[in-house]
Amino acid sequence: MDAPLIGISTYGRNADRHFSLPAEYVESVRRAGGIPVLMPPGEPRLHDWLETVDGLIIAGGCDVEPQLYGGVGHETIQLVDSERDQDEVALIHQSVEIGMPILAVCRGLQVLNVAFGGDLHADIPSAFPDAIEHRRVVGENKNEPEPHEVTLDPGSRLAGVMQGNRFDAPSMHHQAIDELGDGLVVVGHAPDGIIEAVEMPEHPWLLAVQWHPELAAAEQPEHQRLFDALVQAAQGNE
Repeated sequence: MDAPLIGISTYGRNADRHFSLPAEYVESVRRAGGIPVLMPPGEPRLHDWLETVDGLIIAGGCDVEPQLYGGVGHETIQLVDSERDQDEVALIHQSVEIGMPILAVCRGLQVLNVAFGGDLHADIPSAFPDAIEHRRVVGENKNEPEPHEVTLDPGSRLAGVMQGNRFDAPSMHHQAIDELGDGLVVVGHAPDGIIEAVEMPEHPWLLAVQWHPELAAAEQPEHQRLFDALVQAAQGNE
């Protein structure tokens, strides 16, 4: 069978009107045997896109617009992109409807939750003063990953894919799931109780993680297995 095409949602337009995506997503898909297809926001023919690709990654990036889930603003919210929010919500709904394999990463998990009626904590340190560090702030609008332990439900699909239920993960977020979206189940937590992973049991293959597996995939096989399993599912082998 031909290598599956894996669509990856990209960041929105930056100040120079460039679309972008961290190369680690592309490299992780290629290592898994898939062919990456970048999907920038603003495409009016999402259905045609989804007829072309075999699997989908909803990538990380900027914060979700609070109005999308009935939330309120917070001074720490950065770089909201309404165009990207709306496109990814539509992509998620259409992909779920046709049973396409989906991996949602960091912001992608948050958008997934909002798409199905859930909401978010606008800022973890404000909501949970005793929470561990989930990102390292190094400058204005600039963050770096902060590793921490994640524990998964041993019976979850995600634990089966990663071949374990406890590991270190590169984290880079300040928002998190509050009210869980319809049809989703929580399968992973950080040591402070923050939700780190969800699945959709009624979907053929949908996994969502709050950490950044693409940043660790080249060196840590358990994180690469997420991309391997997505590509296998897109080939119809899982």
